[in-house]
Amino acid sequence: MIGPIRHLPEITALSIPRRPGARLSARGEGKLLPLRQTGSVTTARVNGIELYYELHGRGPAVTVIPGLGADTRMFSPIVTALAQRHQVLVFDPRGAGRSEKPDARYSAEEMADDTAGLLDVAGMHAPMVIGYSMGGRIALSLILRHPERVRGLLLAATSARTPPTRPLTRRWLMMDVLGRIRLPIDPQPRYARQRQREAFRNFDCSDRLGQIRVPTTVIHGRDDHVTPYAFALELQSGIPGARLVPVKGGHFSLLTTQRSRLIQAAEALDG
Repeated sequence: MIGPIRHLPEITALSIPRRPGARLSARGEGKLLPLRQTGSVTTARVNGIELYYELHGRGPAVTVIPGLGADTRMFSPIVTALAQRHQVLVFDPRGAGRSEKPDARYSAEEMADDTAGLLDVAGMHAPMVIGYSMGGRIALSLILRHPERVRGLLLAATSARTPPTRPLTRRWLMMDVLGRIRLPIDPQPRYARQRQREAFRNFDCSDRLGQIRVPTTVIHGRDDHVTPYAFALELQSGIPGARLVPVKGGHFSLLTTQRSRLIQAAEALDG
């Protein structure tokens, strides 16, 4: 049995709508939290850290968790589509985007608790959670630590354990070579990327997948060389009743050429 939700540290919300009609809620433990305005930035102090987040749309709750080094901007088309019929929470994980990037040890459990804290801020009790790559491993940690906070899982291009990185492989090229190239716009500091990677270096919840009891869809590119397709098969076989949706392309195809398949899978899971 998985124990009850552990105490989450103090949560303080900062919120201001970014566009007319945006619904920005800041509720935790049944109380409206104090707000302060900081331009167009929307942040909440959760788990001792300032996390950037956005809320879009109305309807059943959905939470989107980006992957390694990624932030909300990479998921904008997906969030826009889902927000037509859902309320969507998307955020920059610790160490990325406009969230704080402490040069200290991160852990999968800590990042799962970050997510649970933001759910309190957003007033979401049990959303459907979409986790992409590293974000999928955060989603798995979230449901295993706080099972009552998740009503469904969409696991995209992810795994229950971190694939090994061997020299001169395509994963090595993506993670250790191309991953060191700094982008000209709001680059992620190298130390922050390394902190995120270290948090999941030894991650493995494959022996606990049978504890997951919510509707789950696994969607994965057949030609993914960052997180090979075999890891999707492991998720499907390990999570009771999980559905597998294979798509063409590699690790980033679900954000580009196969984006519509990811949106369809989310809508079908929540339908």
